[in-house]
Amino acid sequence: MDGRSDGIAMPGPDLNERAAPYQAGFTRRWGHLHNPHVRALAWLLDSPDLLDPAAAEWAGKLAAPTPITADLREWLDRLERDPAPLLAALGARPHTRLGLYAEQLMAFYYQAHGRLVAHGLQVRASRNDTVGEFDFLLELEGDGEGARAAGVEHIELATKFYLLQGDAASRFDTLIGPNLADSLGAKMRKILGKQLALADHPAAQALLARPVLRARALVKGWLFYPAPATPMAGIASGHCRGFWCPLAAVPGMAAADWVILPRLQWLAPYRIEADAALLDGAGLADAVAAAFALSPAPVMVASMASMAASTGAAPGELVEQCRGFIVPDDWQARALQRQQGL
Repeated sequence: MDGRSDGIAMPGPDLNERAAPYQAGFTRRWGHLHNPHVRALAWLLDSPDLLDPAAAEWAGKLAAPTPITADLREWLDRLERDPAPLLAALGARPHTRLGLYAEQLMAFYYQAHGRLVAHGLQVRASRNDTVGEFDFLLELEGDGEGARAAGVEHIELATKFYLLQGDAASRFDTLIGPNLADSLGAKMRKILGKQLALADHPAAQALLARPVLRARALVKGWLFYPAPATPMAGIASGHCRGFWCPLAAVPGMAAADWVILPRLQWLAPYRIEADAALLDGAGLADAVAAAFALSPAPVMVASMASMAASTGAAPGELVEQCRGFIVPDDWQARALQRQQGL
């Protein structure tokens, strides 16, 4: 994993701003993966966490990143050659919730590696009173057979996308969800203050065959900035990042070949065939305006280029160079109102 800049200009309100894109490194490591589900799983395993595990704010409750070993690379390569087991685990019904899709991918990984004890285990105090849900209960790693027999690990998975907006009482509340439904601060207060404490509830203790010996959060995602990002304590320095700008700023953005990203392809850097339809700046503005006429939800876009530009590989497919959210022109004002209500 790396967060080094490869010198790719990031479009946005300031045409001179530059990013340290994760995309180029992902393409170097995983450019041979074509199946979108395998690519999404590779991103969940490979991507840097959003949060700095050493920061005091997280109280040592962040899960360690997955080591990308030779065995894990070979396992992903086998899935690329034969994705049938992964497709069977995902099921035939199309996914509509990105968070649930990410959970199912990670459940497949944990199951395949012999760690999964339970996924989505609900805890109820009574028939009509749901206390909470364990995202994952896992066998402990590296603690010896005695510890494995004695208890399990609780992992809460959060796959989130937040846009930096203004100032708030808590700096983590300046990172707002695109639909204004939550903030990074609110999400982490819920995880640390409630979700990771679920095993302490009497209803959970009565349900579990083995006690929870450790509870941690695995926080993945992308953060989006209106200008070059400045370091924020508590946020991992190498996190996945992009830009955001209002629709009115799109005509002034650098020329690029653009696509609108389908929601279930927000995880891993995008790739498409070279003959796919692409948008110039004017076409992008029109397409996003048409989307806003149907829904005010911000639109995720990506600029695309030949794989050869990133890896030296033969042309034939286009890969994501950078990404961002285009938001309605009144989004910033609505985000400020949301912050003031936190």
